[in-house]
Amino acid sequence: MKYFYSITADRKAEYKIKRSLFITHLHYTDSLSEAKKFISRISAENKTASHNCWAFIVGDRAETFHSSDAGEPSGTAGQPILNMLKKYDMTNIVAVVTRHFGGTKLGIRGLIDAYGTAVEMAIKQKSLKKLVKLIHLKIVADYSFAEQLKYEIGKLEAVIEETDYQIKVTFWIAIEFSKKRGLIRYLKELQKLGKIKFEYLNHKSP
Repeated sequence: MKYFYSITADRKAEYKIKRSLFITHLHYTDSLSEAKKFISRISAENKTASHNCWAFIVGDRAETFHSSDAGEPSGTAGQPILNMLKKYDMTNIVAVVTRHFGGTKLGIRGLIDAYGTAVEMAIKQKSLKKLVKLIHLKIVADYSFAEQLKYEIGKLEAVIEETDYQIKVTFWIAIEFSKKRGLIRYLKELQKLGKIKFEYLNHKSP
């Protein structure tokens, strides 16, 4: 399965070449409207800059994306920004690169490299966060079966997030959506046999 990545907090990086300054802003977003708002905000904050070029990708499978050269020669800014986001398998991300022209033209190849480098510097500031869709479940079992259940849950690649020992043992677990099939089948069989009770949760909740 292919994984996608994003950031947990806004990032900013500066790259200077031949007196032109490129300032990258990265922002997490899971919607088109939020991406557009961020682009508008950064552009407004830097309205005296030569250019505010941008790209965004949103969607669980990075299925929606767009970019803009914002006045730079066609294909020299927006696409290199987008290509760099794709290179790192990113989604739910918007990048705005503000350019302050320094008086020396960089040429087509130079612009492509500069915009790509500026974005990559921001991406590489720290590790990216893997984006995975999780489902959460609550399982109640007798003490006599709890240890075996824990073992089997681990084998099926689920994670026990919390455990509560009362009259019975309650587990709150999480598993990647793409890996849930085997676990759900196993839990349904146990529930049929009366060994456990389980339910889906929208979020982890004791």
